[in-house]
Amino acid sequence: DLCVFDEELSPAQQRNLEQALGIKVLDRTALILDIFAQRARTNEGERQVELAQLQDTLPRIMGQGMSLSRLGGGIGTRGPGETKLETDRRMIRDRIAYIKGCIDKVQNVRKLHRSHRNKNQVPSISLVGYTNAGKSTLLNVLTHSDVYEKDQLFATLDPTTRQLDLPDKRQAILTDTVGFIQRLPHQLIAAFKSTLEETLDADLLVHVIDVSHALYKEQSEAVYRVLEAIGAQDKPVLSVFNKIDKLPEDSCLLNQLKAIPDSVCISAKKQIGLHELLATITDHLKMKSVE
Repeated sequence: DLCVFDEELSPAQQRNLEQALGIKVLDRTALILDIFAQRARTNEGERQVELAQLQDTLPRIMGQGMSLSRLGGGIGTRGPGETKLETDRRMIRDRIAYIKGCIDKVQNVRKLHRSHRNKNQVPSISLVGYTNAGKSTLLNVLTHSDVYEKDQLFATLDPTTRQLDLPDKRQAILTDTVGFIQRLPHQLIAAFKSTLEETLDADLLVHVIDVSHALYKEQSEAVYRVLEAIGAQDKPVLSVFNKIDKLPEDSCLLNQLKAIPDSVCISAKKQIGLHELLATITDHLKMKSVE
């Protein structure tokens, strides 16, 4: 009763396929947005998902023909009136404008927080990575928090910021961001711009990679592509290879990963290698500070 395509379909392609197959057709973007809609918990997260969904729906809504045309009352409105399709489109455009206004307000509040942090010279670190790489688990372990974490796609939709105590007694701000995915739909990058902006302001990006996944190299490349799309490709990046406890005993992959510069091998769940990670983060931030 449903057909899902792992491609982006144009409105015409979707309509023709639905007529040919006689069932509902979804493309990759609609499916990802559906998952996002289930995961959104905060007011801002719900707004961002709704914005992306409306932008995806607008070119796809079909008219019901003249049967549902509406007449306005009064002089000068005789004639076919405004069709139901035009009314729907106008309502969607109004709603998009309203949501964008709400997101802009949140963006301004974030900018204010960031300017305060910059004024107080608090270093900020952003966790980035493919979805389900273990970013929220790492945030919880390092900052002793209880942020929602689960072994599922897009468990985190809103940036969560917590205070991190470093070994040299300094403090930093650690932010968990939305997980990336290969071929991230453009509507999502636009809708989650305020969320992704947190990475642009970070002093250091901690790129969490799930090495237990067979396609971890492809996932890592997908993250770099998204960072390039939002303009964060020049930031210093520390690669953190997570879930090493899931690697087989005889795997020589671990030694290969340890040889990579600017990288640390850890297991956030089993709390392996966290001291080394904190020490490396401290060294990175020391380069930026002046004594």
